[in-house]
Amino acid sequence: MLVKSYRDLLVWQKAVDLVTGSYALAKLLPRSETYGLASPIQRSAVSIPATSAEGHGREQIGDYLRHLC
Repeated sequence: MLVKSYRDLLVWQKAVDLVTGSYALAKLLPRSETYGLASPIQRSAVSIPATSAEGHGREQIGDYLRHLC
């Protein structure tokens, strides 16, 4: 399969599912955990697909692979 976009990557697709799940989980947490637990969970989940997409835009394959690791 030819990868034309970062959206074609299975790792990116799974990471987006993780983001969706993390936001659903955050809604279940007590309001008092909004900044203590919910926010870090959401931010860390969002960073995975964002980093994968950023790495895909790199010209050097080594830079791209470093973003995926």
